[in-house]
Amino acid sequence: MTRRLAEVAKKVGVSEATVSRVLNGKPGVSEATREAVLTALDVLGYERPTQLRGDRARLVGLVLPELQNPIFPAFAEVVGGALAQQGFTSVLCTRTVGGVSEADYVDLLLQQQVSGVVFAGGQYAQADASHAHYALLHERKLPTVLVNAAVAHLDFPQVSCDDIVAAEMALAHLRALGHERVGMVLGPKDHMPSRRKLESFLAGGGDPELVEHTMFSLEGGHAAAARLVRREVSGVICASDLLALGTVRAARRAGLSVPADVSVIGFDDSALMNCTEPPLTTVRQPIDAMGRAAVDLLVAQIDKAVVPADELLFEPELVVRASTARKT
Repeated sequence: MTRRLAEVAKKVGVSEATVSRVLNGKPGVSEATREAVLTALDVLGYERPTQLRGDRARLVGLVLPELQNPIFPAFAEVVGGALAQQGFTSVLCTRTVGGVSEADYVDLLLQQQVSGVVFAGGQYAQADASHAHYALLHERKLPTVLVNAAVAHLDFPQVSCDDIVAAEMALAHLRALGHERVGMVLGPKDHMPSRRKLESFLAGGGDPELVEHTMFSLEGGHAAAARLVRREVSGVICASDLLALGTVRAARRAGLSVPADVSVIGFDDSALMNCTEPPLTTVRQPIDAMGRAAVDLLVAQIDKAVVPADELLFEPELVVRASTARKT
């Protein structure tokens, strides 16, 4: 007990006597200090006293699919900062292959009595994945926000970049540069944002024979783009910056130059894309605005406001750099 008091007191910056008063339900402690002590207990992994377990922790789960793609750490930073401004602490949960699943993280977060959960790039975006853990969150009425396109039957607020507009921008840019044989590298076939981009690509006259689906990784982009290069595309639109970097590598392995022989467009505008060789033309997701909106929607639910299960669509921006050029 003494060690617990000392650790919590140090974490919050108060005396051990103050921590003891909170844990024993004694008066004379401000509500802000009380909440800070309870949050510190949760963060340090200590169980709350029985009489305090009914209180929701001022913790918010932030569930991400990975950290290899730099867009996810960037998003975590935005959401974590916005939550801190509202008096919440984010708990980062990252899925790993063969490790803790998204459903396991949901169980863990429910045990910790978190105040809410923000998901980005989760299984809600995969039509063929299990969605039972989302039903559990809905049943428990736990405030939840999904970032980017979800399957139709999930009844949560969403914050999304407009994938249809993003693909329109990319295709229009390549068409304006004189490219007719334009390929597309997307995520898995059941991935909802990829489906939206594909819908837009085909509506704009894109050739369905020049579309490749793959996993979201540098290696996946390389393999998919190598197939497109053999079909003599002169431009490639990718569903992420990592896929685009894999496409650049595939073109070079085939003895081609980017952008002289093949123009490449990414998606996200993640960190350092202006430092690649060549600097990557990409469609930027407005992650600052999206992250703040996700937190506002979550906190509104926590405060018992009525938040419709609608999708807020944010406009992307085409960032033109040196990986695209006029077809010669």
